[in-house]
Amino acid sequence: MKERFPSLTALALLIALVIGTWWAADYAQRAIAIDPPRRLTHEADAWAQGFVMLRTGVDGSPINRLEGVHMEHFPDNDSYEITSPRAVGLRPGSPVTVGTSRKAVMDHKGSRITMIGDAYLHRLPDADGKTLDVRSQELVILPDDDIAYTDLPAEVVNGRSRMNGKGMRYNNKTRQLQVFASTDVEIAGEDARRTTGNRPNASSEQP
Repeated sequence: MKERFPSLTALALLIALVIGTWWAADYAQRAIAIDPPRRLTHEADAWAQGFVMLRTGVDGSPINRLEGVHMEHFPDNDSYEITSPRAVGLRPGSPVTVGTSRKAVMDHKGSRITMIGDAYLHRLPDADGKTLDVRSQELVILPDDDIAYTDLPAEVVNGRSRMNGKGMRYNNKTRQLQVFASTDVEIAGEDARRTTGNRPNASSEQP
């Protein structure tokens, strides 16, 4: 029995130490206030004045340029809100396009830019096509696909031809323009031969 006494004493001390440590940890956890997880709200966490964002292709040449007077980033949906934006498409092999509006929202990791308020898209002329102007209260630009569209009323002026309709989609790569639910169309003589009506309430042409 005397030989076992030191072992029993050591075991008892070990158990007391474990219980004491557990109690101290539990007490400290209950005594110290732990901040709850931060709620993500639509509040800006970064901003910039007079900013310019430039995206380049694999060869380093510029393909898209976005600039504005003021920019704010919102972490809840990883979006950017831009005042007086100017989006320029510079893809090689495609006409240069310039989009402006009163403000814009860029989201989807920069793959979508929604131009809001007096939205205007201007395609510069080149050897294969005339100028193209699109006006609406909202235009969505997809820089990666070189596409612009809207579901709202839009006015499209292509050279001397003009179309008004609700809904428009323009692919700058293929130069395919569609104006849906056309209500007022004026097609210049030289453009009439290239105009097709391949779906009801829609005008489609190759500018």
